[in-house]
Amino acid sequence: MQVTFLGTSSGVPTRQRNVSSLAVRLPQRSELWLLDCGEATQHQLLRSPLRVSQLRRIFITHMHGDHVFGLPGLLASLGMAGASTGLDLYGPPPLQNFVESALRFSSTRLSYPLRFHVNVPPPEGHVLFEDDDLVVDSRPLRHRIPASGFRIGQKPRAGRFDVEKARALGIPPGPLYGRLKKGETVSVGGRTIAGSSLCGPPRLGVSLVYATDTVFCDAAVDLARGADLLVHEATFAHRDGEMALQRLHSTTTMAAQVALAAGVGRLALTHFSPRYMPGQAIGPDDLLAEARAIFPATVMAKDFLTLELASKSDESGLERPRPEPFPQHSLTS
Repeated sequence: MQVTFLGTSSGVPTRQRNVSSLAVRLPQRSELWLLDCGEATQHQLLRSPLRVSQLRRIFITHMHGDHVFGLPGLLASLGMAGASTGLDLYGPPPLQNFVESALRFSSTRLSYPLRFHVNVPPPEGHVLFEDDDLVVDSRPLRHRIPASGFRIGQKPRAGRFDVEKARALGIPPGPLYGRLKKGETVSVGGRTIAGSSLCGPPRLGVSLVYATDTVFCDAAVDLARGADLLVHEATFAHRDGEMALQRLHSTTTMAAQVALAAGVGRLALTHFSPRYMPGQAIGPDDLLAEARAIFPATVMAKDFLTLELASKSDESGLERPRPEPFPQHSLTS
């Protein structure tokens, strides 16, 4: 699972940061998912190595413009390019009316179907999507309008199949290997062989949690518990905590407290107010330092940063640099 930040500013874009959108690439199924779709998200996709033709699902946290204004344009462009066979959209009840109204009043007809899924999670949360490999949970967060957080979790995978052991037992390569990998019991030469005896322990899947927009709340902690990566908004610096409480956004320290309480593997801060641009009294390095004082395993997201979530049984780390298609801004620029 690869996570690419397409927009990390709050409210309005800046020269360095676009507004909210997070791309989740699922290489094992050749799919791309989006979490939020702020203005100019389609431009960000064009500037990235991501393949828009793989876009299958879009999850919207809430209906504020910096999280949805890019959706009509992206959908229209996909239609004109013939780059989509259909999309599933998940979001609050107004989402369908917003999208269909924008398309209708702009006389835009799509060449592919849109499937809308209304997301109104109960306080304890619910499963929004599930298949054989992935499950998406959603919980209501605490913001000025109804807003939800998402957790994308990969289900445990079968343990590694010991080919050498299978050969030593005289099991011929072919369809039997596939059945044994699934843990089935097969008969070979009058012997009964359990697939579990040839497979290592199950490999735990990875999990990503996306929590924006919200002030600190227990729901975010519960949603993020034990996740590999928590992407959490940090609109304000710690000194502006009163403003954060008034506007129901989070500070850097609130995000770090969620990560600490939930026991996540890594925290990525996003959704920064433009008031903390470089050269101001408080800048990006200060925001990062505030969060790291509470939760050291914190990174500051920037547009086009890609993080890779590896299985807990793999030896690779969480973060792996990706080729950059054009000059990038550093975390402090």
